[in-house]
Amino acid sequence: MSAPFTPVIKICGLSTPETLEAALGAGADMIGLNFHPRSPRFVTLERARELATMARGRTGIVALIVDWDERRAAELSEALKPDWLQLHGSETPEQTAALRRAAGLPVMKALGIAEARDLDAVAAYRGVADRILLDAKPPKDAAYPGGHGRPFDWTLLADLDPGFPFMLSGGLDPANVTEAIRIARPAAVDVSSGVESAPGVKDPRRIVEFIAAARKAAALDRRAPYRAR
Repeated sequence: MSAPFTPVIKICGLSTPETLEAALGAGADMIGLNFHPRSPRFVTLERARELATMARGRTGIVALIVDWDERRAAELSEALKPDWLQLHGSETPEQTAALRRAAGLPVMKALGIAEARDLDAVAAYRGVADRILLDAKPPKDAAYPGGHGRPFDWTLLADLDPGFPFMLSGGLDPANVTEAIRIARPAAVDVSSGVESAPGVKDPRRIVEFIAAARKAAALDRRAPYRAR
C-alpha cells in the first residue's frame, strides 16, 4: 500500500501573536510573513521578529517579498533569519537565482495562473526556485499581487508532470481545500484570505478548520507514493 498523501500546509499573511498561535497549535507546517507594504497583511520587521521568535523551531518561517533587490533580500535574511523567501512579484528566473544566492535561503516562486498557457512559465523556474507556487492571477487593476481570494481552474494542472512537487494557492478556504487537493494533488497548499474574517484579519477558527480540512485529504486519498517536504 502506498503512503498517505499529506501535503504541507502553509498559513500566510499572519500578523498577530494570537493568530500565529492558532496556526501553530493546529499544526501548520509553514507560516508566512508578508513584507509587501501595499498588502493588508503587511508586517513591519519589528513585528515579524516577534512572530518569528514565537514560531522558530515549531514551524517553517517564510518571508514574502515582491520585486526586491539582492541587497534588501540579504539584509532581511540577516535580520529575520527566515527559513524561506517567497518571491511574489515579477522576478525573472535570473533574478530568482540571484535573490536565492544573496539571501542564502531556499526560495519559493509564485506564478499567476488563469489559463493553460500560463503554465508554460513553470519550466523556466524549475531548477532555479526550490519550490513553485501556483497562484491565481490577480485582477488587472489589483494594488498588490496574489490570488485575491479567487481560485483558478485546478483541472488545468492535470497535465503537469506527476512527479513535480508544486504548491497550490489562490482562493483556497476550509470549504474547498479538500477538493482542491483531490483534483490538483499539490505537494503543499497555501492560504491567506481564505482564513480571514476581513482583509488582513485572520480568524483563528478558520485557520484551525482549514488545517483540519487539508489533513482530511490524507485520509481520503492514499494514491501518492511520497510525503511532500
